[in-house]
Order: sequence, then C-alpha cells, then structure tokens
Amino acid sequence: MTDSKQAALDYHSKPIPGKVAIEITKPTASAKDLALAYSPGVAEPCREIAKDPENAYLYTSKGNLVAVITDGTAILGLGNLGPMASKPVMEGKGVLFKRFAGINSVDVEVNAESPQAFIDTVARIADTWGGINLEDIKAPECFEIERALIEQCNIPVFHDDQHGTAIVTAAGMLNALDIAGKRVEEARIVCVGAGSAAIACMKLLVSCGVRAENIFMLDRKGVIHSGREDLNQYKAMFATETDKRTLDDAIDGADVFMGLSGPNLLSKEQLKTMAPNPVVFACSNPDPEIHPADAHDARDDVIMATGRSDYPNQVNNVLCFPFIFRGALDVRATRINEEMKLAAVYALKDLAREPVPQSVLDGYEIDHLEFGRGYIIPTPLDERLLDRVSSAVAQAAVDSGVARKPYPSHYPLKSVGDVYGD
Repeated sequence: MTDSKQAALDYHSKPIPGKVAIEITKPTASAKDLALAYSPGVAEPCREIAKDPENAYLYTSKGNLVAVITDGTAILGLGNLGPMASKPVMEGKGVLFKRFAGINSVDVEVNAESPQAFIDTVARIADTWGGINLEDIKAPECFEIERALIEQCNIPVFHDDQHGTAIVTAAGMLNALDIAGKRVEEARIVCVGAGSAAIACMKLLVSCGVRAENIFMLDRKGVIHSGREDLNQYKAMFATETDKRTLDDAIDGADVFMGLSGPNLLSKEQLKTMAPNPVVFACSNPDPEIHPADAHDARDDVIMATGRSDYPNQVNNVLCFPFIFRGALDVRATRINEEMKLAAVYALKDLAREPVPQSVLDGYEIDHLEFGRGYIIPTPLDERLLDRVSSAVAQAAVDSGVARKPYPSHYPLKSVGDVYGD
C-alpha cells in the first residue's frame, strides 16, 4: 500500500471513524437542563411549531442545516460505486460546509431503484432541513431529479456538480476572456464533455452573454450537431448547425477549450491551432485534458485553469457552494434561482480583481499574487468569500422574490462564527 493511500485511510479512520460529529448546543449539566432538552420541556416548542411550521426555524436547528444527498451513481472520478461507498465524499462535503460557512450538515445516502423512487424518498423528508445539496448523481437522471425536487420542496435544492462547477467556471471564464482581450459574445467555445457539469456550465455561460451558436459541445461520438438523432433533450439544447464533426475540426481557431470529460483529450498539436491567447479550462481530475506543462510548452500565450490545487487557477466548487447556501439560508430562500447563481458568478469575478490579503499569501506560502493570467479565480483560503458571495446571493434572493426574510442586518460576515442573524 502506498504512503498516500495509507495516509488517506488513516485520516478517515483514526482516532475515530469518519470526519463529522454532532455537537450539543445547550447546557445539559443538571436535571433541569435535561428536562428542558427533552420531556417535559420539549413539548412547548412542539406546540409552537404545530401552530406555525415556520417556528421550526426558531426552535430547532433547521435554519442552519443542509442535507447532502446522493444515490452514489457518479462518485467524484470513481463512477457508480453505490450509495454507501459515497459516504466518505458526503461527509467530506459536510466538513467543507462547516469549515467555510459555519453550516451544519447531515449526509443521506439513498438506495433507490429508480430516479422516481429517489425523488419520492427525498421529497417526503425534505422539511427536516433548511436546504438540500444533491451530489454525485449521474446524468441525465440528475436533471430530472433536481427539477422535480425544486418543484416539490419549499427549501433550496441545489445540485452542486452542475451549478457549483458552472458558477466557478463562469467567474473564471469571464476574467480569462477579459485578460485575453476577447468579447464574451464573440468567443467561440469548444466543450469536451456533455454530462451534468458541462451542460450546466454552458447554460450559465449563455446567461453571462456567450452565444449558444458559438458553443461546440462534444461527447464520445464527436460534435453534437443538429443532424444527430441520438441526443437526449439536454444535449439537444447545444446541437449546432455545423459541418464540424471531430475535436480537430472544432478546435481550429477556437478561443476557449472547456474540458469536463477525461484525461489527455487535448493534444499540444490541437492547442496550437487555437486562436491567439487561448483560454484552456482542463478540469478533469486528477488528470486534466491537457497537463499545464504541456499547454504552456505548446503556447506561451495560453491562459490555463485546472481542477487541481497544485496549479494556478483551480476551478474548485468550494469557492461557491458553502456561500450559496449561506446566503440562501440567511434570507430563508425557497429556492436557488438563476439570479442567485449569477450574483455568485459576478461576486467571484470581481473579488479576483481586488488586492489579495496577506492571509492568503501566508496560507499558500507565496510573496505576491495579483489579478492576471495566473490568478483569475479567488483561492479557497480567501476569507472574504464568506461575506462577498453570501451577501450577493442573499441580496439576489431578496430582489428576485424568493426570500422569506429581509436582507440580514448581521451582514457583512467577518468569520464562520458570525452566521446567526437577528
């Protein structure tokens, strides 16, 4: 067993199994404390919630509690290993929620025989939480599952593999195109991959100004074009009128390569055919569609991003999902809509253009970092994310009419401990 494999197993198993725990938030030292915590004292909040279910936000942890729910059909880069094998990933998501946004979470692994069974199971228990983060569910089922749960639930439902990836990608892409001197509405984009993340990324980029006719999406059979008869409804949205059939055809003269598929799919020779100042987001993890060293060797004018933490410009969902939910929970939003996603995009985009705090430089043991080709997206250690993204999302929820509370008086947020408002 390799040292890294053993280290990962030890991390998850010692000194106690797992990565998360439940904490008690009230005193329990005396008999009186216990009588308030359970019987008979617990009857009073039960009665108040029975009068008005909204009182659950006042007397229980619901308002700061998110469920991370999966069926285990698309676990990270591992594929369909089943619900129980996904549990370490779901616990890991809980760690990130707590670490970056002060949000409590519980993981729920659903052994469902069909998408409808999954939907029915989750919908029946959804009121337990303040929000639902769907995770690691394969396409195209994930689209229908999310759509149905958004319709049936009165709390935010967010499939992070789709929208978290899309939000961070769009923020970095807008900055990269600006640095490259390219207009968003004129940029020609090649997207290799046609799964949930790829489709969500392209849809959100269209909302940001990219023209759908300038997007060439490829799946395993090549370019998704209007002459194909094997497309599901989600791929069909990006079927273009074109004679391009292969990646070689599509990449020639393209401004952007967006990789959300698998390793080593973009060659140095293909990169050389792209337009000046090409933007390459090679987000397959751990092995990108083209290695950064190869990309920079092929083109000294390339702007490069990956999904890896050991290279500049990491496209990392942790820049988004904790703060999306923080903002949504703080105004008790009923859903996470397009306006809230776009607010997160522009908050991330703008934050990358500001001077980098010393705490970030110290965290990465570097002396200097500024907006440019090597820094188009904020880093996960930037403590300003909590306030900037959360507040933008909360304001968008209020402005778009999906908030049940006003914009919080406790904003701006200074730390993860400062998450409870009036």
